[in-house]
Amino acid sequence: MLTDIFSSFDPSTISIYNWAPSPIFWFMNFLIMLMLSSMFWLAPSRLHQISSFPKSIMFEQAARTFGKNMKGFAPILSSLFTLIILVNLSGLLPYVFSTSSHLFFTFSLAIPLWLAMIMSSVTNSPTDFLAGILPGGAPSWLNPFLVLIETTSISVRPITLSFRLAANMSAGHIVLGLIGIYSASALFTSTISSISLLSIQILYILFEMGICLIQAYIFCLLLSLYSDDHTSL
Repeated sequence: MLTDIFSSFDPSTISIYNWAPSPIFWFMNFLIMLMLSSMFWLAPSRLHQISSFPKSIMFEQAARTFGKNMKGFAPILSSLFTLIILVNLSGLLPYVFSTSSHLFFTFSLAIPLWLAMIMSSVTNSPTDFLAGILPGGAPSWLNPFLVLIETTSISVRPITLSFRLAANMSAGHIVLGLIGIYSASALFTSTISSISLLSIQILYILFEMGICLIQAYIFCLLLSLYSDDHTSL
């Protein structure tokens, strides 16, 4: 039994980490992803069609931005979208460590991709990159402040990306933990209350499944939009 509602975010509590060390845990996740992405039959199976649907969404999104000019951007974005969906949904399983609700996971995704776009823009066209920091049509006395504001805005993008995903997933798991605690205590007090709380928890789990998909899409959508500023034509 969990000691408090935040114990679900501790990998040392009752979870898959108790019987599977970290390398085995990650190997199982990558094995599942490999099975979902592999083509076992000559004709596309239903499982393959479902797994290829997120890829097609991100390929279309990348084609609408300047990210299409970056080699490998669309495959990386589609793979990232699939990975975040799988990690988010696996966190809803009982006694499974919610990886996407921790900043070490979100930072490890946001910072390298954001830095790669910055370095690509600086390497390919440093003049255009520096010119994009200063908006056009601004008065001369306001230029230093605008450069500082724009630089700060670009620098905090990986932080906002990471905190947005981790905060939304953490809030959902905290609410699920609260409902579960009250449902467990209501089993010994009132049958009507326990049935009502269990019904609410089932509906909220379905709602959280939608949140898992939406947050994964928002994360990848913002990355694709950031490529408009960082990718030089």
